[in-house]
Amino acid sequence: MLKSLHIRNFVLIDRLDITFDQGFSVITGETGAGKSIILGALALVLGGRADAKSARAGADKCVIEAEFDISAYGLEAFFQENDLEYDPTSCLLRRELSATGKSRAFINDTPVSLATVKELGGHLIDIHSQHQNLLLADTRFQLNVVDVMAQTVDLQRAYAERFRAYRDAESRLDELKDAAERNNQNEDYLRFQVEELTTARLKQGEQAELEEELKTLSHAEEIREALFRTASMLGDDDAGALIRLHEALGLMEGIKDYLPGAADYAERIRTARLDLEDLYADIDHLKEDVDFDPERMTYVNDRLNIIYSLQRKHRVESVEALLSLQADFEARLAAIDSFDERLAALTRERDEALQDVLTQADALTRRRTEAAAGVEREIAERMRTLGVPNTRFRIDFTRRARPAADGMDEVAFLFSANKNEALSPVAQTASGGEISRLMLCIKAMIAGFAALPAIIFDEIDTGVSGDISDRMADIMQTLGHRMQVITITHQPQIAAKGAAHYYVYKEDTADRTLTRIRPLTPDERVGEIARMLSGASLTDAAIANARELLDMK
Repeated sequence: MLKSLHIRNFVLIDRLDITFDQGFSVITGETGAGKSIILGALALVLGGRADAKSARAGADKCVIEAEFDISAYGLEAFFQENDLEYDPTSCLLRRELSATGKSRAFINDTPVSLATVKELGGHLIDIHSQHQNLLLADTRFQLNVVDVMAQTVDLQRAYAERFRAYRDAESRLDELKDAAERNNQNEDYLRFQVEELTTARLKQGEQAELEEELKTLSHAEEIREALFRTASMLGDDDAGALIRLHEALGLMEGIKDYLPGAADYAERIRTARLDLEDLYADIDHLKEDVDFDPERMTYVNDRLNIIYSLQRKHRVESVEALLSLQADFEARLAAIDSFDERLAALTRERDEALQDVLTQADALTRRRTEAAAGVEREIAERMRTLGVPNTRFRIDFTRRARPAADGMDEVAFLFSANKNEALSPVAQTASGGEISRLMLCIKAMIAGFAALPAIIFDEIDTGVSGDISDRMADIMQTLGHRMQVITITHQPQIAAKGAAHYYVYKEDTADRTLTRIRPLTPDERVGEIARMLSGASLTDAAIANARELLDMK
């Protein structure tokens, strides 16, 4: 529900504040007074295209705010998804437009994109004029009308679950086919790489071991010379370290009875001699094992060349990375080899999910087609009461080739207003006035089944008068018991039925002309409706007629 509208510096409006009531309200005024300006401001705050010329001449910027009560629309999930503060009783939309053309939009004081505002606005209010027939021509809207009347919420929920399972199975099948196609194109390449890496017989840690061994082999003579000299220094019978320690041990043993602590020194020398004997034995043994082996060196070089070559080829730096590549290539080959089996399994899963979807879609179609007959009759009857006596209306169902998120059905509203005219899609055959009346009939029909956004009818009564206007007013009045209806009208019969009446007028100041709007008092309503009946010159008969219309509402 639109609670209030606040406009600052927009076209001919310097300041406008208006509060709207729930139910059926009417807006009247002289032609050219600025009713379209107010609608333009409302369209702008709902995400419409901005124009720098919209800012009132001389003003730095214009600001438009609209406050809504959204408690009936179940929009909490929308606010959560867009990280917006949620208050069901008060939702504030604001649009700011500078004189330079810069535009900003806000929801509850949080900056948002125009797309977000438009999406939310579509849930809040529907501005309908003779020239705005896109909604009625939208097949999604048409299908939604059928679903509302058919009460398909339970079937749609069940269908949606099966549709998600089907799309998931189809997606996994498509991914498998794409992967298989890519792998099949590279199968020869993969097999060659696997064969090459397998033949190399790579092992974890091998590279480091080989590189260390190569260092040893490359310096074999230098290593052997150092070991020989070290062994000689330790074990030479005349001057080696071991013989010297043996002599030192004897000296300490000789004085241990005379020098406190000499026994400890002797023990430490004995321990050092034992350690040195072990070290000498290891080095003496090792020097016999070190020898230049040209065949082994050739093997190690060849092995490292294979590793380095594979690393350069695959642009990696370790044997571990090569082994990881080998495992990946082998897995891809295994996938190719098992493709037929996995393809068959996923195809069965997809087909079973598709059958579930089609079964549920058939149930949805049956519910829709059963309800469509009643919709056709009711729309035709309502249109006849609104002055289109030869109305024919049909909902045409077409089965889609593939399941969609809302089922297998495409619907088209077909319409004819004349006996000799074939049924055709609404957008192609209905006039602006007929489109507006159709929308009024549809809104009135479905209002009892769903929470609809508020609707503004912009001169829906164009081309009708008298009894037809009165019938349209009755429909809007009844519709206003279930939702907010705001109608801009030139028909006194419609204006008289409104629960609230707003008057748009122009006011001249010293330097400019401004558009104003205000609610009318009961006495002012009599005068305004009398003016609509008789023109600028009020007559007693017009005033009496106006009072009668207001008493009849």
